[in-house]
Amino acid sequence: MIRKTLSASVLAALFLAAPAFAEEATIGRPIEAGSLHEGHLDMVVYYDPGDGDLLEVTATFAPKIGGDPQRVVMGLADGDSVAFSMPGHRGPLYAFSRSGEQVTLSSETDVHLRAEAMH
Repeated sequence: MIRKTLSASVLAALFLAAPAFAEEATIGRPIEAGSLHEGHLDMVVYYDPGDGDLLEVTATFAPKIGGDPQRVVMGLADGDSVAFSMPGHRGPLYAFSRSGEQVTLSSETDVHLRAEAMH
């Protein structure tokens, strides 16, 4: 009985601490756009060939209900990855990674934070 309770508690703790990947998109060519729509923001991303080996990635975040869009521009070299959240928007962690000519974007939501927001 104690073992079952302990196992259930450990599994519940792992579930609450584990991030949930809500959305993912991959862009494979310059000017090809990808989008994510997690949480309170919609995001559209594209890239241009940058200087040298960099791809210049542009992401525009637009609130779903009012507010001004925000734009992030970053240079990604092959193998680079970055993750961040947008100022003023508690919620998704946006991740960008590059492999060759492909840029993958994803949003990650902390399950615990989502449960807090529902209460």
